[in-house]
Amino acid sequence: MPLARQLSLLEDPMALAELTPDPGADYGEVFTRRWVVELILDLVGYTPDRDLGRQVLVEPSCGTGAFLVPVAERLIESAVTHGHDLRSLGPAIRAFDLLEANAQRARKAAAQLLVDHGLDADDAEAMAGEWVTTDDFLLHGHESAFADYVVGNPPYIRLENVSRRTMDAYRRICPTMRGRADIYVGFIERGLDLLKPDGSLSFICADRWMRNQYGSDLRELVSANYAVDAVIAMHDVDAFEDDVSAYPAIVVLRNGAQGKAVVVEANAEFDEDDVPRFTAWAKRGRRRIVAEPAYEATRVDRWFTGGDLWPAGSPSQLALLADLESRFAPLQDPDTGTRVGIGVATGCDEIFITDDGDLVETDRLLPLLQAHDLTEGSARWSGRYLVNPWNGSGLVDLDRYPKLRAYLDDNQRRLRGRHIARQRPATWYRTIDRVHQDLTARPKLLIPDIKAAAHPVLDEGGHYPHHNLYYVVSDTWDLEVLGGLLLSDVANLFVGAYCVKMRGGTYRFQAQYLRRIRVPDPRTISRGDARSLARAFRDRDRVRATGVAADVYGLPAILG
Repeated sequence: MPLARQLSLLEDPMALAELTPDPGADYGEVFTRRWVVELILDLVGYTPDRDLGRQVLVEPSCGTGAFLVPVAERLIESAVTHGHDLRSLGPAIRAFDLLEANAQRARKAAAQLLVDHGLDADDAEAMAGEWVTTDDFLLHGHESAFADYVVGNPPYIRLENVSRRTMDAYRRICPTMRGRADIYVGFIERGLDLLKPDGSLSFICADRWMRNQYGSDLRELVSANYAVDAVIAMHDVDAFEDDVSAYPAIVVLRNGAQGKAVVVEANAEFDEDDVPRFTAWAKRGRRRIVAEPAYEATRVDRWFTGGDLWPAGSPSQLALLADLESRFAPLQDPDTGTRVGIGVATGCDEIFITDDGDLVETDRLLPLLQAHDLTEGSARWSGRYLVNPWNGSGLVDLDRYPKLRAYLDDNQRRLRGRHIARQRPATWYRTIDRVHQDLTARPKLLIPDIKAAAHPVLDEGGHYPHHNLYYVVSDTWDLEVLGGLLLSDVANLFVGAYCVKMRGGTYRFQAQYLRRIRVPDPRTISRGDARSLARAFRDRDRVRATGVAADVYGLPAILG
């Protein structure tokens, strides 16, 4: 963020009113174990063999010194190695904490360390005072691009848990803090802005921003302007001094072009004994995949782009996803005329769904397919209709449909009580979603929302889908061939990586996740593979569909 914009905020008394710390408040302090700090410093390259006295490290929320002390130790060791006077190291560290009590303890620890290495007490206290500032890191008037490293453990606080004026100030200076974000989103944004070219940021914080809607703008910022060097999931690792349920991950981001990225899933056994071996592989190891008792790790050739959700899964699964996303087009693709959509939400199923074929005019009834009509692997219409108030131009003129008018009038009080009708009183008889009647005649694949695995079913035409069904239509694909691909475990891999999982491990097969599935150009699939996929789809043979899909995607070469 430009310095002028920062200063305009800081000079605004309304923005800064009531932003002073409350000693009794919860500031989301979770202190990091020493070995985790050492791992983060190793990953960003803050090592004593480098001339650290000529570089700048920023710690945004230093607490009582969990990061500051190891940083200072490495800085002092580097200064001795490179022949620097310790009194010259004042500009090398910039640490912040909102609470003066924390800042005082951090300064005291740093000063004692300097004294232990030969600096007199007055100089040590002065330097510790230069290193540690009591201030709100998010609102401090930083200059952009002055830091070589930004490291730390930012606070774990939901944005709505701070005062309204503080929240407004944070949102103004950190535009990626959208929705119900956690404050660490702003710490990542501001930290990235401080990096010099090729500078690195590494935080240990909750990984929810990678997979929640509120992290969309931050993911977009990272993928457009920075590189993801490493993501280390540590959900079950004993990484903090206190017991917390924070779904933590270490992320390493760099101000440079995206290259290969390290992806790691660490388990509860991961501890300081694993750090040297892991760090050596992450920095210089040649093996693409490493499987150790305490962690699984891999290198992917690229990272995921845009503001879309970053996938979850094992490192090998993420490597496979990254490769497939680099080689194949999304399922929804204008080049093939393939589109993913959702069936109609009526806002009042009791009125808009009926099994009475004479209830209203015949052309106002559409045969409706619901999830329970697909349980046997084929579309078996149960005889239910959608009462359709739409035509190709919009809502129908009720004067032209006396039976429809009489039926809707009989139910007018209930229909007008719906939220959508209160918002749009003139169109009180509309369904929530517009009905596109031409969809009825089109052949389409229908996919129920909540399932343990993809369950595509072909409707050859003649039915309209209900809102708990997603549909796929295409101008190019043979839908049985495409159905075979969507039945396979390759499709499940994509949906499972991106979707919100329900209890029991079931998936949400929603449009946003289905669109992430990558598929080959249908023209590149051989006739034999196309016949095999179509047969596997008709037979509901997921194993066969997966085997053929693996050949079509070229997976054996990757997995080998």
